[in-house]
Amino acid sequence: MKTCVVLGGRSFIGKCLVDRLLKLGNWIVRVADSAQSLDHNNESTLLSRALSTGRASYFHLDVRHKSTIVNAIEGSEVVFYLDDIDSCNQDFYFGYAIIVQGAKNVINACRRCKVKRLIYGSTADVVLDYSHDIRNGNETETLLYSSKFKDLYTELKAQAEAYVLLANDIDGLLTCALRPSNVFGPGDKVLLPSLIEVAKSSWAKFIVGSDLTTSDFTYVENVAHAFICAENALTSHMLTVSGKVFFITNFEPTRSWQFALCMLEGLGYYRPFIKLPAVVIQLIVSLIKWMHSNMNSRDLKHVSVHNIVQLMSNTRTYNCSAAEQHIEYSPVVSLDDGIALTVKSFTHLAKELPSSRLGDVIEKSKVEELLGSGEVADILLWRDERRSFISFLGVAFLYYWFCECKRTIISSTAQLMLIIIVVLFGYARLSPKFYGSARLSPKISVCSISRTLPCFEVSEMFMRSFVRTIANIWNGVGHLAKSLAEGSDWSLFSKVVVSIYIFKLLVVNNFPTSIGVGLAFSFVFFFIYEQYDVEIDGLVGIVVEIMRQSIVCMTSRLPMPTPSPLCINTSKPTKSKDQRLV
Repeated sequence: MKTCVVLGGRSFIGKCLVDRLLKLGNWIVRVADSAQSLDHNNESTLLSRALSTGRASYFHLDVRHKSTIVNAIEGSEVVFYLDDIDSCNQDFYFGYAIIVQGAKNVINACRRCKVKRLIYGSTADVVLDYSHDIRNGNETETLLYSSKFKDLYTELKAQAEAYVLLANDIDGLLTCALRPSNVFGPGDKVLLPSLIEVAKSSWAKFIVGSDLTTSDFTYVENVAHAFICAENALTSHMLTVSGKVFFITNFEPTRSWQFALCMLEGLGYYRPFIKLPAVVIQLIVSLIKWMHSNMNSRDLKHVSVHNIVQLMSNTRTYNCSAAEQHIEYSPVVSLDDGIALTVKSFTHLAKELPSSRLGDVIEKSKVEELLGSGEVADILLWRDERRSFISFLGVAFLYYWFCECKRTIISSTAQLMLIIIVVLFGYARLSPKFYGSARLSPKISVCSISRTLPCFEVSEMFMRSFVRTIANIWNGVGHLAKSLAEGSDWSLFSKVVVSIYIFKLLVVNNFPTSIGVGLAFSFVFFFIYEQYDVEIDGLVGIVVEIMRQSIVCMTSRLPMPTPSPLCINTSKPTKSKDQRLV
């Protein structure tokens, strides 16, 4: 039985490594992490059983303090050192203290305690510059550290990795580092949650970037297996492994979007099919990030979009022949099996599928639900092309008659009624001559027409709903006026001013033109929207989000309103009877 320490044993990869070490049966595992204690309700059955039998133990430590590290690793042969992205919260001082200074403290503690082997979990992102593709890149010949890292966490990981490799063969300590690429699996906190966050947002309708980019993905259990392979290699043939770094993948490069869609479709999310250039999306996301940085805020949704854009923008594949040859690593779980196991573990984030998608009923389009299932919907959605075309001509005639003939509304209405009366009377007089005596008399025809005309009826429920709507609108206007009078909401003020100005510009100044454009637009827009509702919703959502962020950014810079002097109570407080007596 050999004793090992898993520093960061509660991290994403650390949990899987602990379970795999316990399955081997020849390790005494010390789990070390920053948490005060283990939550036994959330731990695996294997770890719980090992803790009860003494094959596993837990140590609370802080890598910023070397004494706690020494207490955890004293008497062990090997240290597996992993940290999590949660250890860096975009604060440079805190991240440097945990990742870089923490690595130095771990190295010094290992040398002091005579630990024989130290294996560091790095990341393949340390060689990415996000301006060039990486195709079949290897560790020594083609890839060096990036000159421009994607984030603070990756930059600090590169520094920590360099310190670990430089510490090799000092005071008998042998070191190496592993660089897994795009790790995923049960318990993932970065890759799949980012994909799900994007799938829930307005970006879900689009393929961001090129769908031809290829990347290497690595199932988490394969990464844990690679750590054990590296430890065995350091023990047996040290010269080819110590002081070296190895890329770790699933040996199955795949299209980035194909991988993402397999995960998302397994959780019930729809497959996008509209392609947007990565440059355009990157500019939009950069603008939103700049707005949030000015407001000292961090929106996780836009961070997720930024991560996915970076992932889908370039090809990144790695040559793992060094790991295969020197540490004898090969994947133990295929990519397809890893995707299936990951999807199964994230069922709590699955999208609830509507019954229509399961084939139970035919789902109505959004436009049909908005317009209802009556004649108006049939006309605007061109269900009957002849009827819709006649209706369009009728609307165009009414627009011309009332708006383009340069007459008043009353004059136009009177002339139109006069024409209708003449046409009806002429039809009644001339129809017997054209169709013969067999045709119904004009009197009977008029009576039949009057009987078929619908009566004007209003239900009590409709009137109650109408009155309630009017009351709600009145109360809303009153609340709006009160909020504006208080002068404390710049965002509300901006919305009202912009809305009134648009109403004045479109409706008041150009009323006839607005009516004509609106009527013609309704016959075109609803039909097009029914065909491409998903794409239009996505574009509108993106535009609205940019406008909302712009308004928030502008209003955050405005001065805070000062209370009016009239609102300040200048009257002196009156003393009570008891106070006067005292």
